[in-house]
Amino acid sequence: MSRALHSFVASDLATCQTGAVPAVRSARERARAELTRDITDEARRQLEAAGASALSLRAVARELGMASSALYRYFASRDDLLTALIVDAYDALGEVAEAADATRVRGDIAGRWRAVCAAVRSWALAHPHEYALVYGSPVPGYRAPERTIIPASRITVVLAAVVRDAAAAGVLAAGDVGWALEEPLAADAARVADTAMPGVPPHAVVRGLIAWTQLFGIVSFELFGHLTGVVEAPEAFFNASVAMVGTFVGLPGDPGPA
Repeated sequence: MSRALHSFVASDLATCQTGAVPAVRSARERARAELTRDITDEARRQLEAAGASALSLRAVARELGMASSALYRYFASRDDLLTALIVDAYDALGEVAEAADATRVRGDIAGRWRAVCAAVRSWALAHPHEYALVYGSPVPGYRAPERTIIPASRITVVLAAVVRDAAAAGVLAAGDVGWALEEPLAADAARVADTAMPGVPPHAVVRGLIAWTQLFGIVSFELFGHLTGVVEAPEAFFNASVAMVGTFVGLPGDPGPA
């Protein structure tokens, strides 16, 4: 923190003395980025210690040795800081999902499905408080702005791509659904198909959406202790669930461990 503050002050002084604006701007940008990381890192520590509802800009500033007025130059409100943490969490989860998907060849549909789902679980177990921030109880009084939508969609896009590629390769099982989509749900399926799953039949789109909710439901049950006393082998239970949900979606058979 002290190095970042020194850099910030030094860059202002250099501007006055030399007028070297391009280099100074770069130094200021680096200092600002470092201070922003310090703030969000401290906010994550407070998130772990007291929960999202108790997050306070004044408390963050106090822990960093900053005046609260200085911190407001970086985050205009508690909700602004909370949004930054939410975006960071969604992006981190999206990155691990994308990386897991990239470890498998495109034609290994079942392997990609298992790898992505396993990556979601691993990230959640390693970052429980950040997972709870985005998939746990809503923070009272907070409404997520539109800029959280794209980061939140990254994991959904990865899962949708697996289903879409299965359909394109002709290996997505149609199955005997035995039920018709009611009109509101049919409209949802059409919209999702247009945006994320072109070429996927409506029933398969709905099964994919169900699988998406099931994935996070299984992870949440484990993370929040709802399997305690019922499931003694949570990883095995998770792997079996992922395989069964994949079959439900219509993906090809289980290729083995992720």
